[in-house]
Amino acid sequence: MDAFIVALGWLGMFAPLALGAVGSMVGCARAGMAACGALLDVESGYGRYIGVAAMPSSQTIYGIVVTMALRRELTIENSPGIFGLGLLTGLALMLSAFAQGDACASAINASKSKLEIFGISLAPAALVEGFAVFSFVFALVLSGGIPK
Repeated sequence: MDAFIVALGWLGMFAPLALGAVGSMVGCARAGMAACGALLDVESGYGRYIGVAAMPSSQTIYGIVVTMALRRELTIENSPGIFGLGLLTGLALMLSAFAQGDACASAINASKSKLEIFGISLAPAALVEGFAVFSFVFALVLSGGIPK
């Protein structure tokens, strides 16, 4: 049973990176598909659409940092905390990347018809990013309370 608990600790340690990366892949793909469609409808400004499509990749960066903050020798005492914190942070990062990809796709689709709304159309994607940052920051704060 002790080995299983430590194995859960390993899973929790890697979960923020793995789940954040999965979310970033899906989010960037969704926004990237919208960017590809927009390229067919506009005459210039292609770079802005590709840049917006990359926005969900930040959740992978947050996952890397949280994984490094959780990195320590795993014991029976600290593995449950690492598992819980890592898994929940990873899920939050993954779901926020999914949502941010959808928000970016919507911004791209809206702005290709009316270029002057490009900046304001990114507001929903920025709001979603804020929730990823909340999860990231609180995971870092809480990881300091898990025994080494």
